[in-house]
Amino acid sequence: MSSLASASREALSEGGALARQLDAFVPRPAQLRLTAAIADTFQQRDVLLAEAGTGTGKTYAYLVPALLSGLKTIVSTGTRALQDQLYHRDLPRVRAALGVGHRAALLKGRANYLCRYRLDQARGEPRFNSQEQVAQFQRIIAWSGRTQYGDIAELEGLADDSPLLPMVTSTVDNCLGTDCPFWSDCFVVRARQRAQEADLVVVNHHLLLADLALKQEGFGEILPGAQAFVIDEAHQLPELAANFFGEGFGMRPWQELARDCLAESRSVAGAQATLQQPVATLELALRELREAMEKLPPRGTQWRALAVPAVADGFDDVAAALAQLRDALALVREASPGLDACHARALEGVSRLSRWLDEGNNAAEDDWDFDAPTDTAEAGDATVGSVQTLFPAAASSNDVLWYELTPRGFRCQRTPMDVSGPLREHRQRSMAAWVFTSATLTVDGDFDHLATRLGLDDPDTLLQPSPFDWQQQALCYLPKGLPDPAARGFGAALITALRPVLEASQGRAFLLFASHRALREAADALRGGPWPLFVQGEAPRASLLQRFRESGNGVLLGSASFREGVDVAGDALSVVVIDKLPFAAPDDPVFEARLDAIRREGGNPFRDEQLPQAVIALKQGVGRLIRSETDRGVLVLCDPRLLSRGYGRIFMDSLPPFRRTRELADVQAFFARQWAPEHGPPSAADEPSADADTAAPPFSLS
Repeated sequence: MSSLASASREALSEGGALARQLDAFVPRPAQLRLTAAIADTFQQRDVLLAEAGTGTGKTYAYLVPALLSGLKTIVSTGTRALQDQLYHRDLPRVRAALGVGHRAALLKGRANYLCRYRLDQARGEPRFNSQEQVAQFQRIIAWSGRTQYGDIAELEGLADDSPLLPMVTSTVDNCLGTDCPFWSDCFVVRARQRAQEADLVVVNHHLLLADLALKQEGFGEILPGAQAFVIDEAHQLPELAANFFGEGFGMRPWQELARDCLAESRSVAGAQATLQQPVATLELALRELREAMEKLPPRGTQWRALAVPAVADGFDDVAAALAQLRDALALVREASPGLDACHARALEGVSRLSRWLDEGNNAAEDDWDFDAPTDTAEAGDATVGSVQTLFPAAASSNDVLWYELTPRGFRCQRTPMDVSGPLREHRQRSMAAWVFTSATLTVDGDFDHLATRLGLDDPDTLLQPSPFDWQQQALCYLPKGLPDPAARGFGAALITALRPVLEASQGRAFLLFASHRALREAADALRGGPWPLFVQGEAPRASLLQRFRESGNGVLLGSASFREGVDVAGDALSVVVIDKLPFAAPDDPVFEARLDAIRREGGNPFRDEQLPQAVIALKQGVGRLIRSETDRGVLVLCDPRLLSRGYGRIFMDSLPPFRRTRELADVQAFFARQWAPEHGPPSAADEPSADADTAAPPFSLS
């Protein structure tokens, strides 16, 4: 054991620095093993892949050696919310307990900081659609005069998708750089400077990946100096990396470009007359293209979109309009830094659109095997067509060209199917220690799936299960009589099966659905019930979760994006319901291309990709139930394929060691005991039925 490992264990042991300084800190054997492994990885500049179940205390387990090591450390988290929690809550506690004076910094992507130049440009703009937007804009102006860091997260109540945000923040494309009149007072520049001077920098995966991919979100110059990286929530990294190592464009950024052209032209004589018509042409072309795309599926491959003549013509019109705007901007670009930046954006837009359109045509038509047979993936009995049919461009390259529709726009993307190569290259070039950790990295105790996707050839691994007493704290219930999830009437049968569970738990439940349609149907069926109902999409996520916590007996309904980040300890969340096994949607072009690549290489797409991905997703959802040593709750798994299909055992063996039952009476007894005074020992009537045996599942998974 290294000296750093010994010091880290000592700090987290009974009588150690954290136990002496932090109220309610309890030493945990799993945490001690984890911190020692991380410390050894730091000292040896090695690579570690570590699964740490909920309750292990992994945050302290990596912060302690990071602070004691003296190494410049980058900690990357899954979301901005986790980033804020780590920096503002966890890090100060550990630093104070250890008595170290390390400098720390919080760094986000530039779109998270107020841009003084764009705020100044937006003043007096007739862009507001309501009085509420006007009032919010006035709040932003007032806040801009007193904020120290310019972090948009300081503005409570401003939704993540607020149309005001692009008006007051910058992107890589529209930032003026050193030409900006506010450069010396720029919040992004200040944040970079703090990060360069810090010993420990907290970032999020989006920012880390953007700069690894040379997208220059404001962090690239700090990476070479880092000696250790901790990637928390590492299971998210491969999917996120695919976006950053690809290339995309969208309707909204080009609409913003058109508006910025007019805003910048107001201060330059003659510029407005030069740009007005090209701007109008671009805006019209974008609207007409989006209208032509209305009949397309919500997402699909590039070639399927271009197979619709009106869509193909629409892209041609947008390309022509962008080129016209580029040429018009070339005439006035030297008149101001803002117009010069707009010209650069138009130039880049033309290039990206041209590449996206041309790359799809590189596959010769005689390589498009329209007669290729399809086969059936066992996942949900969904038909998965051969990518020779679905993805002609992908058949000869690592990239997938695809589009996605949004309510008011579209986005087009070129995405690599496999990012293990670039991730491996960046990691090896860094010569640093790398720790990848999460509560959900393994499939039936095996790290191979995620290690391969992360480009880790032979990493050290550590598996530390959750230390919670699952036999006493939780129960897994699989209701009887539910039809196959694909059968008509599954949704109605699901609600019928859940009502008595919700009655027993007195609400206090989180229902997780595989689709938005199923979520809406369940919400309609549960409205008017005795418990407050909180439905994803009906309020901002943070507000929804806060109201659910405060209600004490609410029922929260969410879809796939709610599998992570729902952290509600205590009685307010005592039931987690999962309607279907979370196999990836069959309309994901990148996922489908990845499956076909596995097939062509002689692998088994279901075994090698679909099943492992679904297991990890299920583990994420299940992890919402028990968040502390005092939590108690019931997991309700409503997919009968856990019993009828051979792969059901892999799912169940990947979950914590719940007691399992198929009897509603056991669920009722579980909650009857919870409501009993003093939570005393259960009576004979409260004991689980013989079917809920603690040593083995009561139902066969063979």
